[in-house]
Amino acid sequence: MKYAQIALNVPLNQTFTYSIPADLKILPEVGKRAEVKFGNRKLNGIVLDIFDNLPKDLGFDESKLRPLTKIVDEKPLLTPELITLSKWMSSYYLCPIGEIVNSIIPSGKRESTNAAFSFIEEFPENKNITLSDEQTKAIDSITLDNSGKNKFHYLYGSTGTGKTEVFLTVAERILKKGKGIIYLVPEIGLTPQVIEAVTMRFGSTVAVLHSGLTPSQKLSEWNRILSREARIVIGARSAVFAPVPDLGLIIIDEEHDGSYKSNNSPRYHARQVAMYRCTKLQIPLLMGSATPSVESWNSISNGQFECHKLTKRLAGGQAPLIKTIDLTQLNLTGRCISEELENAIQKTIDEKKQAILFLNRRGFNHFFRCQYCGFELKCKNCSVPLTYHKTLNRLKCHYCGWSIEPPTSCPQCGSYDVGYSGFGTEFIESEVSAKFPNARICRVDTDSLTKKGELEEKLSAFKKGEYDIMLGTQMIAKGLNFPNLKLVGIILADTGLHLPDFRAAEKTFALITQVAGRAGRYFPDGVVYVQTYNPKAESIYYACHSKVNEFYSSEISSRKLLEFPPFSRLVRLVFRSPNLNDAKATAKNAKQILKETLTEYKKKFSKEAEDVEIMGESECPLQKVSANYRYQIILKSKNINILQTIVSHLVYDYTHPQNVYIEVDIDPQNLL
Repeated sequence: MKYAQIALNVPLNQTFTYSIPADLKILPEVGKRAEVKFGNRKLNGIVLDIFDNLPKDLGFDESKLRPLTKIVDEKPLLTPELITLSKWMSSYYLCPIGEIVNSIIPSGKRESTNAAFSFIEEFPENKNITLSDEQTKAIDSITLDNSGKNKFHYLYGSTGTGKTEVFLTVAERILKKGKGIIYLVPEIGLTPQVIEAVTMRFGSTVAVLHSGLTPSQKLSEWNRILSREARIVIGARSAVFAPVPDLGLIIIDEEHDGSYKSNNSPRYHARQVAMYRCTKLQIPLLMGSATPSVESWNSISNGQFECHKLTKRLAGGQAPLIKTIDLTQLNLTGRCISEELENAIQKTIDEKKQAILFLNRRGFNHFFRCQYCGFELKCKNCSVPLTYHKTLNRLKCHYCGWSIEPPTSCPQCGSYDVGYSGFGTEFIESEVSAKFPNARICRVDTDSLTKKGELEEKLSAFKKGEYDIMLGTQMIAKGLNFPNLKLVGIILADTGLHLPDFRAAEKTFALITQVAGRAGRYFPDGVVYVQTYNPKAESIYYACHSKVNEFYSSEISSRKLLEFPPFSRLVRLVFRSPNLNDAKATAKNAKQILKETLTEYKKKFSKEAEDVEIMGESECPLQKVSANYRYQIILKSKNINILQTIVSHLVYDYTHPQNVYIEVDIDPQNLL
């Protein structure tokens, strides 16, 4: 009799042992899916191990052992490398291994008869590309077999400096060595354009993995990768798990993008997973962006990432002129477009050129602001904006819970002209339509895109000149090239600054820089208008004046002073429940358990644990989502292992009400 260790997608931190019947049609192997009975249900799990003798710590009577029902796959879907990766992720992200492997493998029962991606022909190798000296130097350095040296590379250059061509040429060289490649792109907006560039270069050797595929299409692509039919895999976050044999390179385009972090369990970051795979396999990781994340900038500064800079715009255009419009000097009652921006848009349309108007949908209207001097109230402990709670009539910090009564005058200048600023985005489209009745306008955001393929259709139509003005949210902020685009208008640059998030400045800087990079890529008179109530805010000022080094230097100094990442590590616990009191009480009890565990840990390892800080419990900034009330606790320390140990005790050993779900987020990117 043989036995199998099975990982099932259930919220239990364990694997399950089943016996292997002798009459199975398909033999079990590690990495194949197996159908089993679990309670009264039939579930598919993954075979993690096969052994001749039962483990001594079986935990129940051998007579109760159940047999496998059947083996689903002819060939293993998970390679030994991916099983090792899954075990690391389970330990690192404090997530049951069954949830991990279920998120990795395709769920299709049989392969699709329709190809997930079709090719008209094999595309010939493009011989007409002339590389700049900077590009050539970067490519040579990245592809050099420098065994034992730095394997993490960062391609840093402003928009239009030819990062994609470096990615493609490096990939070409790695492919010629017989190695495979994973090429990651953010989920929204950028993917179709990069797929086009990659397939133009590499033809049918490309596999595409993204959320738009059906389970059977994903299974087809997965098996094309396993069989070496496809050697370069392009896709969004989850493509980092592609089972590429002889993997030789992982590329992460637009590395700073928040969509590389999963918001659902397992809450992994594709960059961390890529770093783990590349380190284990001793292969290069190539990241790139015009606006690196602060963590990556710090890693470049301390030599952990080798930086390759591109400084020259290759399409012939120049960096656009950026103009700041100070909204505090204007009366925009009932409007959101200033007269200066309106005139510039009209001039652009008259010249038969195109304009993009960017609106950031995310933002809090309820932040305290002095209308006279621009002062904004921040938490004395966390230096994040305080949020106004109307029912309590208090300004509160959503990190540590500190709160104060709203002042009646400005603490900085004494002015009584204080209030709560911000305006919504609902009427922007109607205002644009009214101001430019003859313009052809399209809107690109999650609300306006209702059918599959609509995003690609609208972007393609705009590129062809079928629209004059595009209104868009973050999905148009990066990576897209429009040859006839002259003007970019940012309706309100500071919405993101008022989110109670220590990364708010970084995200605002990146957004302005990325959006501005769309203008004037092919001609010299591109212009960007940035409307703001805070022209002197560092992230806005530095972005508008192209002072990149100054911004990162200032932001890193601030993070160091406050001991926020990259100078500490965070773990976020969110307690959500349809019952407000249960969510609140569970968070309160959890904090007490965390404190007691920390006290015990300090007795054993006093030095390592002395900097651990437990912040909260506090209601989340977005307190109610999908009819669930949410409370959070944030833990901070320089040592992630200590935080994981303390939190694992809570997650795996603490019995709490069944109607409360605890989200565990290691290294959170979003604290809302």
